[in-house]
Amino acid sequence: MKTFFSFTLSILILFSFTYFSPFVSAQSKIESPNYRIQFPNFNSGAGIPSSSNFKLDSTLGQGAPGLYSSAGYKVKAGFQYIHSIIPFSFSISDIQINFGSLTVGTPSTDTSTLTVSTGGAGGYSVKASENNPLKTFNSINTIPDTLCDTTCSETSAAVWTSNSKYGFGFNMTGDDIPADFTNSTYFRQFADTSNSESKVTIMSSVNVGRSRVATITYKVNVSNTQPAGTYQNIIMFTAIPGY
Repeated sequence: MKTFFSFTLSILILFSFTYFSPFVSAQSKIESPNYRIQFPNFNSGAGIPSSSNFKLDSTLGQGAPGLYSSAGYKVKAGFQYIHSIIPFSFSISDIQINFGSLTVGTPSTDTSTLTVSTGGAGGYSVKASENNPLKTFNSINTIPDTLCDTTCSETSAAVWTSNSKYGFGFNMTGDDIPADFTNSTYFRQFADTSNSESKVTIMSSVNVGRSRVATITYKVNVSNTQPAGTYQNIIMFTAIPGY
Protein backbone atom coordinates (compact mmCIF):
# COMPACT_ATOMS: atom_id res chain seq x y z
CA MET A 1 0.00 0.00 0.00
CA LYS A 2 1.39 3.41 -0.97
CA THR A 3 0.39 6.63 0.75
CA PHE A 4 1.04 10.10 -0.64
CA PHE A 5 0.94 13.51 1.04
CA SER A 6 0.59 17.19 0.11
CA PHE A 7 0.92 20.58 1.87
CA THR A 8 0.51 24.24 1.18
CA LEU A 9 2.22 27.28 2.52
CA SER A 10 2.27 30.99 1.89
CA ILE A 11 4.70 33.84 2.47
CA LEU A 12 4.26 37.56 2.88
CA ILE A 13 6.35 40.74 3.08
CA LEU A 14 5.87 43.69 5.48
CA PHE A 15 7.11 47.21 4.59
CA SER A 16 6.26 50.38 6.51
CA PHE A 17 7.75 53.71 7.63
CA THR A 18 6.54 57.04 9.06
CA TYR A 19 7.67 60.68 9.19
CA PHE A 20 7.33 63.54 11.69
CA SER A 21 6.45 66.87 10.12
CA PRO A 22 7.94 69.91 11.91
CA PHE A 23 4.59 71.67 11.41
CA VAL A 24 1.26 70.96 13.09
CA SER A 25 -0.48 70.06 9.89
CA ALA A 26 -1.40 67.05 7.79
CA GLN A 27 0.95 66.34 4.94
CA SER A 28 0.01 64.33 1.90
CA LYS A 29 3.46 63.78 0.41
CA ILE A 30 7.17 64.55 0.59
CA GLU A 31 9.11 64.81 -2.63
CA SER A 32 12.38 65.84 -4.25
CA PRO A 33 13.86 65.39 -7.72
CA ASN A 34 14.81 61.84 -6.67
CA TYR A 35 11.83 60.52 -4.70
CA ARG A 36 8.20 60.96 -3.64
CA ILE A 37 6.72 59.67 -0.34
CA GLN A 38 2.93 59.59 -0.19
CA PHE A 39 1.23 60.12 3.20
CA PRO A 40 4.45 60.16 5.30
CA ASN A 41 4.29 59.10 8.97
CA PHE A 42 7.61 58.08 10.51
CA ASN A 43 7.34 55.76 13.53
CA SER A 44 8.32 56.99 16.97
CA GLY A 45 10.55 53.94 17.36
CA ALA A 46 11.83 51.50 14.77
CA GLY A 47 14.93 49.74 13.55
CA ILE A 48 16.92 46.68 14.59
CA PRO A 49 18.45 47.11 18.09
CA SER A 50 21.13 44.51 18.77
CA SER A 51 23.89 43.42 21.12
CA SER A 52 26.19 40.43 21.38
CA ASN A 53 23.24 38.38 22.73
CA PHE A 54 20.22 39.48 20.70
CA LYS A 55 18.81 41.22 17.62
CA LEU A 56 15.32 42.76 17.79
CA ASP A 57 13.10 44.02 14.97
CA SER A 58 10.81 46.76 16.34
CA THR A 59 8.13 49.19 15.23
CA LEU A 60 5.90 51.60 17.19
CA GLY A 61 3.02 53.91 16.35
CA GLN A 62 1.69 51.98 13.37
CA GLY A 63 -0.30 54.57 11.42
CA ALA A 64 -2.65 52.34 9.42
CA PRO A 65 -2.65 48.62 10.33
CA GLY A 66 -4.67 46.20 8.25
CA LEU A 67 -4.93 44.52 4.87
CA TYR A 68 -5.09 46.74 1.79
CA SER A 69 -5.54 45.22 -1.66
CA SER A 70 -6.24 45.97 -5.27
CA ALA A 71 -6.21 44.00 -8.49
CA GLY A 72 -2.41 44.22 -8.69
CA TYR A 73 -1.17 44.17 -5.07
CA LYS A 74 -1.75 43.44 -1.38
CA VAL A 75 -0.28 45.45 1.51
CA LYS A 76 -0.33 43.78 4.92
CA ALA A 77 0.53 46.38 7.58
CA GLY A 78 0.76 46.08 11.34
CA PHE A 79 1.73 43.58 14.03
CA GLN A 80 -0.60 40.86 12.79
CA TYR A 81 1.58 40.62 9.69
CA ILE A 82 4.81 40.37 11.68
CA HIS A 83 8.06 39.71 9.86
CA SER A 84 8.90 36.11 10.72
CA ILE A 85 12.37 35.07 11.84
CA ILE A 86 11.26 31.41 11.66
CA PRO A 87 10.45 30.40 8.07
CA PHE A 88 7.39 28.18 7.72
CA SER A 89 8.25 24.56 6.95
CA PHE A 90 6.50 21.18 7.00
CA SER A 91 7.97 17.72 6.50
CA ILE A 92 6.89 14.08 6.66
CA SER A 93 9.45 11.41 7.52
CA ASP A 94 7.91 8.60 5.46
CA ILE A 95 5.61 9.10 2.47
CA GLN A 96 5.22 5.43 1.53
CA ILE A 97 3.48 3.21 4.08
CA ASN A 98 3.48 -0.54 3.37
CA PHE A 99 1.79 -2.89 5.85
CA GLY A 100 2.97 -5.96 3.92
CA SER A 101 0.93 -9.17 4.26
CA LEU A 102 -1.86 -8.89 6.82
CA THR A 103 -2.81 -11.63 9.31
CA VAL A 104 -6.43 -12.07 10.37
CA GLY A 105 -7.06 -10.65 13.83
CA THR A 106 -3.48 -9.37 14.20
CA PRO A 107 -3.30 -5.58 13.78
CA SER A 108 -0.48 -4.12 11.67
CA THR A 109 0.91 -0.64 12.33
CA ASP A 110 3.36 1.80 10.78
CA THR A 111 4.32 5.40 11.56
CA SER A 112 5.29 8.75 10.08
CA THR A 113 6.75 11.78 11.85
CA LEU A 114 5.30 15.22 11.06
CA THR A 115 7.52 18.25 11.74
CA VAL A 116 6.35 21.87 11.58
CA SER A 117 8.19 25.17 12.13
CA THR A 118 6.31 28.46 12.05
CA GLY A 119 7.08 32.07 12.94
CA GLY A 120 3.79 33.69 11.92
CA ALA A 121 1.82 35.52 14.59
CA GLY A 122 -1.18 33.27 13.93
CA GLY A 123 0.55 29.93 14.49
CA TYR A 124 -0.34 27.03 12.17
CA SER A 125 -2.57 24.02 11.56
CA VAL A 126 -2.20 20.67 9.79
CA LYS A 127 -5.28 18.99 8.35
CA ALA A 128 -5.65 15.39 7.12
CA SER A 129 -8.05 13.36 5.00
CA GLU A 130 -8.20 10.22 2.85
CA ASN A 131 -9.42 10.02 -0.74
CA ASN A 132 -11.44 6.91 0.19
CA PRO A 133 -11.21 3.90 2.57
CA LEU A 134 -8.62 1.24 1.71
CA LYS A 135 -9.72 -0.45 -1.53
CA THR A 136 -8.47 -3.03 -3.99
CA PHE A 137 -7.22 -1.76 -7.35
CA ASN A 138 -10.57 -2.59 -8.98
CA SER A 139 -12.45 -0.84 -6.11
CA ILE A 140 -14.62 -3.95 -5.57
CA ASN A 141 -13.44 -4.75 -2.04
CA THR A 142 -12.96 -2.31 0.86
CA ILE A 143 -11.40 -2.34 4.31
CA PRO A 144 -13.74 -0.01 6.24
CA ASP A 145 -12.61 2.83 8.47
CA THR A 146 -12.40 1.69 12.08
CA LEU A 147 -15.15 2.24 14.63
CA CYS A 148 -12.65 1.40 17.41
CA ASP A 149 -13.79 -0.78 20.34
CA THR A 150 -17.01 1.24 20.74
CA THR A 151 -17.49 4.25 18.47
CA CYS A 152 -14.96 6.67 17.01
CA SER A 153 -15.10 9.02 14.04
CA GLU A 154 -12.94 11.42 12.03
CA THR A 155 -13.35 14.06 14.77
CA SER A 156 -13.50 11.95 17.96
CA ALA A 157 -10.95 9.34 19.11
CA ALA A 158 -11.75 6.26 21.18
CA VAL A 159 -9.93 3.21 22.54
CA TRP A 160 -9.08 0.55 19.94
CA THR A 161 -7.35 -2.40 21.60
CA SER A 162 -9.65 -5.32 20.73
CA ASN A 163 -8.27 -7.60 18.02
CA SER A 164 -11.82 -8.53 17.07
CA LYS A 165 -12.55 -4.95 15.94
CA TYR A 166 -11.56 -4.38 12.35
CA GLY A 167 -10.79 -1.51 10.00
CA PHE A 168 -8.26 1.25 9.32
CA GLY A 169 -7.46 4.24 11.54
CA PHE A 170 -4.75 6.36 13.12
CA ASN A 171 -3.37 7.59 16.44
CA MET A 172 -1.41 10.79 17.23
CA THR A 173 1.27 11.46 19.87
CA GLY A 174 3.57 14.45 20.34
CA ASP A 175 3.25 18.23 20.02
CA ASP A 176 0.05 20.23 19.34
CA ILE A 177 -2.24 17.24 18.73
CA PRO A 178 -5.99 17.08 19.51
CA ALA A 179 -6.82 16.44 23.16
CA ASP A 180 -8.94 13.35 22.42
CA PHE A 181 -5.78 11.36 21.61
CA THR A 182 -5.46 10.61 25.33
CA ASN A 183 -2.77 7.97 24.86
CA SER A 184 -1.46 5.50 22.28
CA THR A 185 -4.62 3.33 22.49
CA TYR A 186 -6.94 6.09 21.18
CA PHE A 187 -7.65 6.11 17.44
CA ARG A 188 -9.72 8.01 14.88
CA GLN A 189 -10.87 7.43 11.33
CA PHE A 190 -9.45 9.63 8.58
CA ALA A 191 -11.96 12.09 7.13
CA ASP A 192 -13.25 10.46 3.91
CA THR A 193 -13.49 13.03 1.12
CA SER A 194 -15.29 10.51 -1.13
CA ASN A 195 -18.09 10.62 1.46
CA SER A 196 -18.13 14.46 1.54
CA GLU A 197 -16.28 14.62 4.88
CA SER A 198 -14.13 17.73 5.38
CA LYS A 199 -10.43 17.64 6.22
CA VAL A 200 -9.87 17.52 9.99
CA THR A 201 -7.18 19.31 12.01
CA ILE A 202 -4.65 16.90 13.53
CA MET A 203 -2.00 19.44 14.66
CA SER A 204 -2.45 23.11 15.54
CA SER A 205 -1.05 25.93 17.67
CA VAL A 206 -1.47 29.71 17.91
CA ASN A 207 2.15 30.04 19.06
CA VAL A 208 5.42 30.62 17.24
CA GLY A 209 7.68 27.56 17.39
CA ARG A 210 10.51 25.60 15.83
CA SER A 211 10.37 21.88 15.05
CA ARG A 212 6.98 20.99 16.50
CA VAL A 213 6.95 17.18 16.13
CA ALA A 214 4.11 14.65 16.19
CA THR A 215 4.03 10.96 15.33
CA ILE A 216 1.09 9.51 13.43
CA THR A 217 0.52 5.75 13.81
CA TYR A 218 -1.50 4.03 11.08
CA LYS A 219 -3.28 0.82 12.07
CA VAL A 220 -5.16 -1.80 10.06
CA ASN A 221 -6.86 -5.01 11.23
CA VAL A 222 -8.87 -7.47 9.09
CA SER A 223 -11.33 -10.28 9.77
CA ASN A 224 -11.41 -13.80 8.32
CA THR A 225 -14.15 -12.70 5.89
CA GLN A 226 -12.02 -9.94 4.33
CA PRO A 227 -11.41 -10.78 0.62
CA ALA A 228 -7.78 -11.25 -0.36
CA GLY A 229 -6.17 -8.55 -2.48
CA THR A 230 -3.89 -5.52 -2.56
CA TYR A 231 -5.51 -2.53 -0.89
CA GLN A 232 -4.50 1.12 -1.10
CA ASN A 233 -5.62 4.71 -0.59
CA ILE A 234 -4.12 8.22 -0.46
CA ILE A 235 -3.74 10.19 2.79
CA MET A 236 -3.54 13.95 2.18
CA PHE A 237 -1.96 16.40 4.64
CA THR A 238 -2.40 20.17 4.31
CA ALA A 239 -0.12 22.40 6.42
CA ILE A 240 -1.39 25.99 6.81
CA PRO A 241 0.58 28.89 8.37
CA GLY A 242 -1.35 31.61 10.18
CA TYR A 243 -0.51 35.34 9.98
